[in-house]
Amino acid sequence: MQRRQFLTQASQAAAVLALPTLVPASVLGKQAPSNRITVALIGTGRQLMGVNLPQLLALPDVQVVAVCDVDSWRMNGAKQAVEAHYAQLTKSGQYKGCLAVSDFRELLQRRDIDAVMVSTPDHWHVPMGVMAARAGKHLCIEKPLSLSVAQGRLLTQVVEKQRIIARVDSEFRSLRPYNQAVEWVRNGAIGTLKKIEIGLPSDPEPVRVVPDMPVPKELNYEAWLGPALVVPYTEARVHKPFDVKGRPGWMRISTYAQGMIANWGAHLFDIAQWANNSEYTGPVEVEGKGKFPRGLWDTMINFTVRYRYANGVEMTAQQQPDYHPFIRFEGTEGWLLLDGYPPKVSASNQALLARQPKAGELNLGGTLGDKADFIEGIKNNRQTLEPIEVGHRTITISQLGLIACQVGEKLNWNPEKEQFTGNNAANALLAAPLLREPWRINEKV
Repeated sequence: MQRRQFLTQASQAAAVLALPTLVPASVLGKQAPSNRITVALIGTGRQLMGVNLPQLLALPDVQVVAVCDVDSWRMNGAKQAVEAHYAQLTKSGQYKGCLAVSDFRELLQRRDIDAVMVSTPDHWHVPMGVMAARAGKHLCIEKPLSLSVAQGRLLTQVVEKQRIIARVDSEFRSLRPYNQAVEWVRNGAIGTLKKIEIGLPSDPEPVRVVPDMPVPKELNYEAWLGPALVVPYTEARVHKPFDVKGRPGWMRISTYAQGMIANWGAHLFDIAQWANNSEYTGPVEVEGKGKFPRGLWDTMINFTVRYRYANGVEMTAQQQPDYHPFIRFEGTEGWLLLDGYPPKVSASNQALLARQPKAGELNLGGTLGDKADFIEGIKNNRQTLEPIEVGHRTITISQLGLIACQVGEKLNWNPEKEQFTGNNAANALLAAPLLREPWRINEKV
């Protein structure tokens, strides 16, 4: 398919596709087909195959009915994995009911699909999320949510208007060491919170100069670029062919992602905001310095960013070449550290680590896993543990830090208006990068 066709033609509404076959009720925990949530997977790379797909297949009230990718080798591998899993659960040992399509818009037209899981490169998150929400599909979308504050705000507005169930897919809220740390901080175990320190892991050495290369035959590169500008193909820009385990190059290119301040920041800023009880707002000041490599891999590295909240809490986020992930909370009566991943938890007073929530205090001990939380939200028509608004506010922290490093000034931020005060240069970056039509994400809600 030519790029101009992919970007301008609407999907054929009358396309004839075989209906996915539902697994018998006797297989999926006695769940009748009418009680199951049918899920389509958009993007079948490392995150989907290594994390998202196994979790979804393990849920008895879910059936994965379709997969979609612009890389046919990856898409076919996901289809085979889905069908092999369900085949093991049938008496015949056979199952061939998973649909595979290369154009995600075909999935959005189907009435037999309840929800979509978006596990694509970051520059596709908001366009796909907006289109899925407008199609009435419940939405689970990978982090980082967006590439700009304006993009993220648009998606939150569309999700709210469409009244779908949506979740940003960061698993950290479901991991007990992290949500228990939130319990301790919010319940006053370290006194009044004063300071948060975050360490973000280092990135590989930048790739500077790379040759143009022929596009692999299994990859629809024009569709992979989608809303981004047209540039020549090279492997370091996309992902290694015939591989779903390696770290893809697009994660280091500012056209498609924002580096570690967003990739790991989406996890640890979320926990910080949650613990600070500021998950629906944000800081009021930000300043920072960072290095911006030249060449193909150009996302910010070796940075230090400082934030201040209206309640007086100060937060610092740093990345250096030898760093590993950590988050440290300091209060008036002690400190708490989650070091590494999975985190090793320590505290100023080891007795703190045995503290249990008292009556009336925040208790997150029964938190569901991230995929189960999404599905239960759909079934019970309730908000998920990390709704789009929270995910938007989280990644806004990353984007504010990035902008502060770009302009090189201390910035005053109004989290209600989502604007910088008195700095037009910084405000101009709140909408970058703009995405190309016809995804029309800039149109009014």
